[in-house]
Amino acid sequence: MDHHHQVADFPSHVVSIEMQQQKDSDIFDDDGRPKRTGDIWTASAHIITAVIGSGVLSLAWAIAQLGWIAGPVVMILFSFVIYYTSGLLADCYRSGDPITGKRNYTYMDAVRANLGGVKVKICGVIQYLNLFGVAIGYTIAASISMMAIKRSNCFHESGGKDPCHMSSNPYMIIFGISEIILSQIPDFDQLWWLSIVAAVMSFTYSSIGLGLGVAKVAENGSFKGSLTGIRIGEVTEMEKIWLTFQGLGNIAFAYSYSVILIEIQDTVKSPPSETKTMKAATKISIAVTTAFYMLCGCMGYAAFGDHAPGNLLTGFGFYNPFWLLDIANAAIVIHLVGAYQVFTQPIFSFVEKWACEQWPRSQFITKEILVPIPGSSPYKLNPFRVVWRSLFAVTTTVISMLLPFFNDVVGILGAFAFWPLTVYFPVEMYIAQKKIPKWSTTWVCLQTLSLACLAISLSAAAGSVAGVVLDLKSYHPFESVY
Repeated sequence: MDHHHQVADFPSHVVSIEMQQQKDSDIFDDDGRPKRTGDIWTASAHIITAVIGSGVLSLAWAIAQLGWIAGPVVMILFSFVIYYTSGLLADCYRSGDPITGKRNYTYMDAVRANLGGVKVKICGVIQYLNLFGVAIGYTIAASISMMAIKRSNCFHESGGKDPCHMSSNPYMIIFGISEIILSQIPDFDQLWWLSIVAAVMSFTYSSIGLGLGVAKVAENGSFKGSLTGIRIGEVTEMEKIWLTFQGLGNIAFAYSYSVILIEIQDTVKSPPSETKTMKAATKISIAVTTAFYMLCGCMGYAAFGDHAPGNLLTGFGFYNPFWLLDIANAAIVIHLVGAYQVFTQPIFSFVEKWACEQWPRSQFITKEILVPIPGSSPYKLNPFRVVWRSLFAVTTTVISMLLPFFNDVVGILGAFAFWPLTVYFPVEMYIAQKKIPKWSTTWVCLQTLSLACLAISLSAAAGSVAGVVLDLKSYHPFESVY
């Protein structure tokens, strides 16, 4: 029987089903979701956007608290810890088989699949509170940078005679309005372009900060700073301890992105396995970030020594060239606008999914109105999404106007989220997944790592809380003036 007859013997509907399946596998992944298109570079861009945030600007201050020896050592240690635990976390993206196992779309799904029980709820509360806090921190940071542009121009015009005090509230409101508009982008997959713009911006302002630091060191003709950081005498012994702890919290915050690691991994295509891509992206991003952090932090410290400002580009360590500072601060604002979206997407999708499960019949929650956009596909307007995301942006803006102490808020956030999300859950999930026996060498090493990081988290939290208590002594709500 020749080949033509063989094909003809197949009923035509079987052929069409196979063709349909082939076509589906081109459009959909194994879990029926649209084909993921991310690769090592988009994943690295997302991580760099998430990591090289405003945290980089407080590093010179953090190193000033720790000194020339402990500062860089702590930074390198943190980068290793984060690299290691991010690898453990990336392994949790699929349950069971690393290539074909069931996918966990979010951090909470991974905890649910590996640990279950009450831990899922604890993880959810910590994760979403942390993301909410980050949104507030970014609002404060963006407003400070917008004011810095205005102030550096005012300083320049008055020749440094006018102290140029101003309120941060109008700037926070501008930032809040732009977030209301941008938060209507439906989901993470459609944010890749925002991440790339934001990643480019973070390099822009970090490089300017670095360049200004180098120029300042050249101008001073020597490196400032000491081996042990701020000397006792300039601060009391007790303050020195608190400040050291706070510095640790700031460094922890500058590195942590585990909160959204699994959400980023869920945008990556396979093969190769998502875990492999994610580990490679983590390696690239953390190497780039650490090199950058070391340069910015150390150069800032070398330029200003023990008097390094809490925020390198707005703490007015530099006045000239003022236009360069303006470019750097504008880049920070653009970056934060993007980073705010990357960090709030998990909260948005969590609440929207929950609302759909609670009220599946409600038109308000499920209905999508198509709004034609000239030259592009129509925008799907969902009434619930518009209302809820706008309310979220308004809330973060109001809280930011109440609490404008950037360094301490950053320290507290870093401290509280660092241990559970970056170390504890990844370690516990890894132990559960690989069925590591209790008291075996691996188990003891992992638990030791976890406890050491817990100690750092607690001390950093204590230092930052002490900082906020100090700030509150001289504070009036809605009236912060810089």
